[in-house]
Amino acid sequence: MPSLLSNRLAKRVLRPAFALVEQRMERVTTAFQSDLDALHHEVADLRRQSYGLGLLLDQAGRDGHRMPTATQVDTLVREVRAVTGDSGERARHDITVAYRHLVALEALGAGGLAGTVSDVCGRLATVPLLGPPNGEVLEIGALHGLFAAALQRMLRREGVEARLTIVDPLDGPPTRAHMVRANLALGGAVPGAADTARIEQGVFGDPGVRQRIADRRYGVIVVNGDPDLAAVRELAAPGAIVVLGHQPRPAGLTGLGRVADSVYCRVD
Repeated sequence: MPSLLSNRLAKRVLRPAFALVEQRMERVTTAFQSDLDALHHEVADLRRQSYGLGLLLDQAGRDGHRMPTATQVDTLVREVRAVTGDSGERARHDITVAYRHLVALEALGAGGLAGTVSDVCGRLATVPLLGPPNGEVLEIGALHGLFAAALQRMLRREGVEARLTIVDPLDGPPTRAHMVRANLALGGAVPGAADTARIEQGVFGDPGVRQRIADRRYGVIVVNGDPDLAAVRELAAPGAIVVLGHQPRPAGLTGLGRVADSVYCRVD
């Protein structure tokens, strides 16, 4: 029996149906191709954006990348709230501002800020929220000076004009005196001006260095490295905020909790 599709009469009868099917397939194919072309353009745009963001925020020249995930930020918000007692959206807002300072200062300054995004933003957000008793800030171990500049800017948002004291050997790469001075200026500090910032070149373990910076009591002390924490305690004002790494908490300090890689204490 000859095939139905080879029958001339059947072809004539079915031709309108075939034409309708072809028209519909052509419309579907055209719409699909249009969507596919649009998708190709979107992917190309995303690749360009990703490349540009990578140049700005990737790991090159830093301890780590500067691209946090939503989960990391949510975790950081919970930790900052636990340490500071914030019950609203203040912690999230200040973490966002801290992140912008981090990106801006690393883009404008020389060198980078030591630590992960979470730890740096955690420090910048937590210290002002804890309400230090005065604006005297001591940082032991400055690296490039960018963290001190960022903290000064964050404190200024709270109406606190910080006076910075930095103790560091400044004896060569990656830390040099001229680099630290230039970076501090990004936060509004002028090293050598009594009302903004001073740099004490040397090691904190040197009694002479400690004596020279003991002319004031500090409301914020940021400890980088492993100095004599009893000596740190002696330089702190009552109620001061002390930020530590992994060092054991010394006597005379009340532990407030941990945010990212840092431990926060208050002087008794």
